[in-house]
Amino acid sequence: MSSTLPSLVSPLKIGPHTLANRLFVAPMAGVTDRPFRMLCKRLGAGYAVSEMVTSRKDLWHSLKTSRRADHTGESAPISVQIAGTDAAMMAEAAAYNIDRGAQIIDINMGCPAKKVCNKWAGSALMQDEPLALEIIEAVVAACAPHGVPVTLKMRTGWSQQHKNAERIARAAEAAGIAMLTVHGRTREQGYKGQAEYATIAAVKAAVQIPVVANGDITSPEQALAVMRQTGADAVMIGRAAQGQPWIFGDIAHFVAHGQHHARPLTRDVSQWLLAHLHDHHGLYGEHAGVRTARKHIGWAVHALPGGEAFRRHMNTLERIDEQVRAVSEFFEQLSQTHDRLPAAQDRPMEDKDAQDNNALCTAH
Repeated sequence: MSSTLPSLVSPLKIGPHTLANRLFVAPMAGVTDRPFRMLCKRLGAGYAVSEMVTSRKDLWHSLKTSRRADHTGESAPISVQIAGTDAAMMAEAAAYNIDRGAQIIDINMGCPAKKVCNKWAGSALMQDEPLALEIIEAVVAACAPHGVPVTLKMRTGWSQQHKNAERIARAAEAAGIAMLTVHGRTREQGYKGQAEYATIAAVKAAVQIPVVANGDITSPEQALAVMRQTGADAVMIGRAAQGQPWIFGDIAHFVAHGQHHARPLTRDVSQWLLAHLHDHHGLYGEHAGVRTARKHIGWAVHALPGGEAFRRHMNTLERIDEQVRAVSEFFEQLSQTHDRLPAAQDRPMEDKDAQDNNALCTAH
């Protein structure tokens, strides 16, 4: 196999931290909470970044932000993504999260949600390079005394006519950013169309720090193709991990052995999902936990035999015990006819829940 292939399963350093491999979980608000990050790491991801945390101090004590700042039981390194438009506030947010266990701070310059971009946060910052650099410098300065590295996630640019990722990457590296992640779409694209990787390759050629490629990576073959096209140091996977968090282990197996891993045992998937639900309910409680778990269950079953009917039924359940029992019974019944999980016939990239930019990117 090509010499670039083993790199995905080799360690990577970010500051003082050594990551087990180069298969990363993308930060997605409402998705990559602590229980989901822990599940992805258990199933092969080498690194996971938290949901976006606002830099607005008045929201830090909200229930949503408090949950996002809870890293109990999470394996190191703990990476927290922050978002905002004011350099001093972003620096303070970095310090706040370090006090709560963050070991890496990630700056969000990639979220395309209107709710975020209308306030000039997220990918909107790419339109104001001086402000973007001011924020980067302030956050790096706030983190340096703690020995906490700062990373940056961005898009290729604001629009097709204004792709400035390479220029921002150079400035970010000079300002002390330790790693860059580039989603191969402009803010204008949102999550539509196809990701392009030429800009990521240009960013990689422009800097010496590690560069992570993100966008439309849904299979082992695609992960390796993106690595070849971009020369990136790692790949970051978001929507493709929804409902199949074992994708990280599958890619690692393919890289190491040159062939696809067998489909997971149906009963194993059941155990993984039930363990995830246990952690999820523990974090959110019954009322919020049952409701916010529905999307994870829906992603897991939507392409399975009887999955759509089950999803509709599951969405009517209001109690933890009902939800857990229903999931257990669904997979037990499926295991009677399918020892291994049936391959999904349709895993659309344009998932309704995932396409909701506000669901993906809301910061507070």
